[in-house]
Amino acid sequence: MHPNLSVIRKRSDFLAANRGLRVARPGFVLLTRPNDGQGKRYGITVTKKIGNAVVRNRMKRRFRELLWAALPEQGLPDHDHILIGREGGVERDYAALGEELAVALARAAQGRGDRARAPRRRRSRRA
Repeated sequence: MHPNLSVIRKRSDFLAANRGLRVARPGFVLLTRPNDGQGKRYGITVTKKIGNAVVRNRMKRRFRELLWAALPEQGLPDHDHILIGREGGVERDYAALGEELAVALARAAQGRGDRARAPRRRRSRRA
């Protein structure tokens, strides 16, 4: 691990990052948000929709290695970086994931995130 990186562990920090800039790629979604001078921090989220524990842990290990390699040089200073795993991210080539992360970090540095999603509609209880 790089000494200038720290891990985000609190749920409130993950939720705060969700209100930040979102850059979607085929294998993951990158969330970035300023963190008021706490340095470069990272977090990884992989939901149960992706697969069983073995698959989720493999994806987290791959994401961790990608972040350790990319964030010291390409990461935004004093920002939180969250990677959210997407379906099919485990099967993607490691080099392709690295290139996608570099592109996502460059877009985030330029402030060019993806459009915000439309609010989710609540279904009535009768439906």
